[in-house]
Amino acid sequence: MNTWNHTNEPDFILTGLTSSKEIQLVLFPLFLLIYLVTVLGNTGMICTIHLDAQLHTPMYFFLTHLSFLDLSYSTVITPKTLENLLTSVKKISFMGCFTQLYFFVLFAGAECFLLSSMAYDRYVAICSPLHYPVIMSKRRCRALLTCSYMIGVFDSSVNMLCLSRLSVCGSHVINHFFCDTPAILALSCTDTHAIEMIIIIVSSSTLLVSLLTISMSYTSILSAILKISSTAGKRKAFSTCASHLMAVTIFYSTTIFTYLKPKKSYSLGKDQVASVFYTIVIPMLNPLIYSLRNKEVKGAVRRVIKKRKDPVEIR
Repeated sequence: MNTWNHTNEPDFILTGLTSSKEIQLVLFPLFLLIYLVTVLGNTGMICTIHLDAQLHTPMYFFLTHLSFLDLSYSTVITPKTLENLLTSVKKISFMGCFTQLYFFVLFAGAECFLLSSMAYDRYVAICSPLHYPVIMSKRRCRALLTCSYMIGVFDSSVNMLCLSRLSVCGSHVINHFFCDTPAILALSCTDTHAIEMIIIIVSSSTLLVSLLTISMSYTSILSAILKISSTAGKRKAFSTCASHLMAVTIFYSTTIFTYLKPKKSYSLGKDQVASVFYTIVIPMLNPLIYSLRNKEVKGAVRRVIKKRKDPVEIR
């Protein structure tokens, strides 16, 4: 029995999503296509917001970083998953495994509070429109963004500290397609109750505080929308936050299902399906949700394309 406190550990073996080569050959092009759409969609969103001056507002400032986080934590997971779909022995080094887990938790934790910051932004825009430029100043936006990343760093650091104290009995087979906390906890041959409780408290605090902020924001938003007399006004107010609300619902439903439960409830099949959704699929969906349901983004894309097509005037 030993603890993971040194760097000469052997490689981990990932069981992957399936042992069937036929299914792996189907999943590889599917996941590759999803990842390419994720990269193009999120990179395109970042570039569009950067290039179009009309989108230089707090809402799109946060959306830029949401795209960056989606792209980042998808890149932490998907390339290695694609590689393992083509190999018979799905290895990942000891340092590679914990580096992957560290950055995944960091980016996911930061996204939780970034989503709550975006909800707060919509609350101010709808409930206090006259004070919006003052309240959502550049300084406050940067402070909210910094807090989001700091929370992500704190969550991932606590996670790593706890997992480094696990006692193992020689097994290095991880029943998952990437190095995730519940799957690594399952490797321990001793009681992990204390470690598990610390991780659950930290992760649930991040999720619940973020969800509380979002819930309070949308409760106030709904109250303000109901007070609007015209149907057109209600529709316009709701449309400004519909995309964000959809993104929040998808992200939190899968995250809570996977992480806010004890290790004994860990189910390989169900957790892998949920994990595929929030690590591979959701990063692709967010730019599609915000672009397809947002007239400002679609207008900005057209303006950016038009600028690139227009010939440069020779003075």
